[in-house]
Amino acid sequence: MGRGGASKDRESGAERKCLATGEVQPKYKMIRFVVGPDGQVVADVLGKLPGRGMWVSADRSALEIVVKKGLFSRSAKQPVKTLDSLVDDVEKQLARRVVDLISMQRKAGKAVAGYEKVKSWLQTEEAHVLIQAVDGSGRGKSKLSTPHYGHYIGCLTADELGLAFGRQTVIHGALASGGLTLRVVEEAHRLNGVRKNEAGSGQPKG
Repeated sequence: MGRGGASKDRESGAERKCLATGEVQPKYKMIRFVVGPDGQVVADVLGKLPGRGMWVSADRSALEIVVKKGLFSRSAKQPVKTLDSLVDDVEKQLARRVVDLISMQRKAGKAVAGYEKVKSWLQTEEAHVLIQAVDGSGRGKSKLSTPHYGHYIGCLTADELGLAFGRQTVIHGALASGGLTLRVVEEAHRLNGVRKNEAGSGQPKG
């Protein structure tokens, strides 16, 4: 990982081909899989597991196609085992990853939660990313706007945001630029593509 949370993959322009679509995309927009010692396909969300990587776009439909059509076996050139829960497991791992990264930003003083604090950061242009719980009130969320030239994350639940900020639940959050913020945005984008719900819909307009 480079400065500002930038991945070396992005800096080097590393790309891979999706097993489902055949499209070539940057690695940070995809999910890596490897075959474990027991012949079972394992999701490598952090991209650190040993073995030959098999890549799929961070998109739920693409993941489902790969599982349904047995494309992992074709890519691995050997029969492999794929759990029925694989796609849901990937979603859970990505959600945990985003929560952990936001938590690290909070501890570094680069994240705040709560309507008033977030509103203040937006007004002073300290906020680079607006985060809102997907299950929060649409009316309440519409009162805050995405930072100009900034980003919006709306794929986490209030409970998940609560974990990130050390509270029971959180509806509104914000991230300053720098640190791991760019990585949070990237991982949230992957999560948004894999989630079942309409996460990210109803995004406030900047």
